[in-house]
Amino acid sequence: MQFKPVVPISFFDPEVEFGEGTLNGRVALTGGFAFGMLVRTGITRTLSLETGISQIRRNYEWELVNDTSGFQAKDRIRYIGYEIPVNLLVYIRLGERTFMNAALGASVDMYPSDAVRAVELGRAFWYRNGWVQAGAVGNMGVEYRTDKSGIIYLGATYHRAFGDMAISQLTYYSRELVPYAIQRGISGSYLTVDLRYFFHEDPDRTRVRRQRRKRGGDQ
Repeated sequence: MQFKPVVPISFFDPEVEFGEGTLNGRVALTGGFAFGMLVRTGITRTLSLETGISQIRRNYEWELVNDTSGFQAKDRIRYIGYEIPVNLLVYIRLGERTFMNAALGASVDMYPSDAVRAVELGRAFWYRNGWVQAGAVGNMGVEYRTDKSGIIYLGATYHRAFGDMAISQLTYYSRELVPYAIQRGISGSYLTVDLRYFFHEDPDRTRVRRQRRKRGGDQ
């Protein structure tokens, strides 16, 4: 199981400003979280393959200003997606039960629907740039392995989307209800702090016997 709070950091461009004529807009990532399930399988003593599925909820603040009419609106909007990553992990042993790992892989990102948020004389409408997209994933963390109680993990993940996740369209309606809209692409890249728990699994007895026989033959 995993839970990953989204961390908005200016280095990763969480805020976008755009405008046209008298209309100016701003969209800023304010946080969010991802949660889901992972499955890890060992390849060697230092390499593992990891995959799973998770839901990601990104929270944004949007603002729209019309300099001529004095209109100004600010509100929040949530955008939901799903991810299926496939990562290759490399382990470094730090202690008897403590390991550091680094992972690199790819992710299939899916967006099931658009999002809309309306205020008086204004609206934010986000339409997906495609229901499925690709992304790259980089991860680093530390885990503690117990005898019978599973694995506890703390780390961080950077998810880099290939292309814009969605198009943010901000619309101002005049008193005559004439719409004036501006729009800009929104990246789906984000940084998270990762909290994970892997359930305990008894060793594969066949693999253990093979390893014992191999060690015995080497002596």
